[in-house]
Amino acid sequence: MSLMVRLVGRLLAVVLLCLAGAIGWVMIDAHRSIDAQTTATADRVSQRLTGLYWQKLVWRNGVSRETLLPMPEWETLATASIVSPGICVTVKPPGVDPRQLCSQIEALGEPAPAWFAATYDFLFGPQIEQKRYLSVRDKDAGYVLSAAQPEAALRLSWHQVSIVVAVAVAMAAAITILSTLMIGHALIPARTIIEGLRKLQQGDLGWRLPRFRTTEFNLIARAVNDLSEELERTNSARTALTTRLFQVQEEERRALARDLHDEFGQCLTATAALAASIEAGAPSDRQDLVEDARAITRAQQRMMENLRGALVRLRSQNIDEIGLEASLRQLVSDHNTQSASRAVVRLNVIGKMTALPKQVAIDIYRVAQECLTNAMKHGSPTEVRLRVEHVGAARDTISLTVEDDGGGDATNISRGNGHGILGMRERIAALGGSLHIAKAAKGIRVAAIIPVLGPPNGLAFGEATA
Repeated sequence: MSLMVRLVGRLLAVVLLCLAGAIGWVMIDAHRSIDAQTTATADRVSQRLTGLYWQKLVWRNGVSRETLLPMPEWETLATASIVSPGICVTVKPPGVDPRQLCSQIEALGEPAPAWFAATYDFLFGPQIEQKRYLSVRDKDAGYVLSAAQPEAALRLSWHQVSIVVAVAVAMAAAITILSTLMIGHALIPARTIIEGLRKLQQGDLGWRLPRFRTTEFNLIARAVNDLSEELERTNSARTALTTRLFQVQEEERRALARDLHDEFGQCLTATAALAASIEAGAPSDRQDLVEDARAITRAQQRMMENLRGALVRLRSQNIDEIGLEASLRQLVSDHNTQSASRAVVRLNVIGKMTALPKQVAIDIYRVAQECLTNAMKHGSPTEVRLRVEHVGAARDTISLTVEDDGGGDATNISRGNGHGILGMRERIAALGGSLHIAKAAKGIRVAAIIPVLGPPNGLAFGEATA
């Protein structure tokens, strides 16, 4: 779940909680308001009745001594006006049937729905009644009973709750929309930081995050930039070390090839000459010596063939002499003639390869050599296509592609930790290139992009698997 959704969800939860609290407060206030109106109505009506009596008393012949209260003159419009809406007043003088006067309940609003009425009754129960005893010319002159009608509190609560809910929903919608816009605007730096981390993952170590207005995002950006700078320094040192290691490796290969050619090759040549001499000088009755000499010659020939193959794999000085393209054609020719498998290697060179730096040419040759070896060793191809293209559009690069039809799992090969794959990765990384291993139509496709001018500042190698 995204941070924006979580924040908006929490904001809505807070708004709903506040709305529930407001509804509860409105219901409690309505309940108390009805109780207060009931009490006030009882006080006003009792005072009104007492006032009516004394008004009649001062008028001559207005009230007989047998009449304690002026009945029914109290049920007038003036009396009804002091009764709060939804309140019923019952007057009970001694010896007289109770008389009731109710105010209109419609003034409190529309009837409440059944579920609201059930909830209100469950929470608050019935309203209280207020009784006021009258004392006019007698200690016990009856009483006034004021009580709320059953629907009074429900109508008042429902009316106020409806208003509060309508206003609260409108405010909640406005708050949610505005908050979403504000949160989205505040989280824009997060997208920029994610883009920076993606670029860092892809190897663009020279990219830096800008400064942000928000302190927290600015601290994150500073930490990411510090990490990028440290990775850039580490990668530069690692690239330089790897480049030097491959240079030393090439020097050791040349030295080893030279020693093998000068020492071991001469020994094998001498062995062949000695075997031929033994075969030629053996007595006619010593046929066993002839056979031994011939066996030595056959062994010497096998060793010489192996030595030539080793020298081909070790030597790279031919690139200086005949160039990369001719060296690649010689490599393909050797594979087609010396390989024990029946696979045919086809070479396609596009563009000029004569102006390449020496180290770049050597690395391209070594990568092609390793790819062909892996194709023959780990698969059963019938055809291997080697394509080398010099692309000089936006950036001067060499594209090397090796594709076979021998099957295999590209994912396992890409994740493998064999010396061949690791060597190619390190060699290409030292040049600032990228290596991609993917599944082809019938086998494996290995593609390498190598910059001719070497790695740019802060660029590390990347790898992708399709």
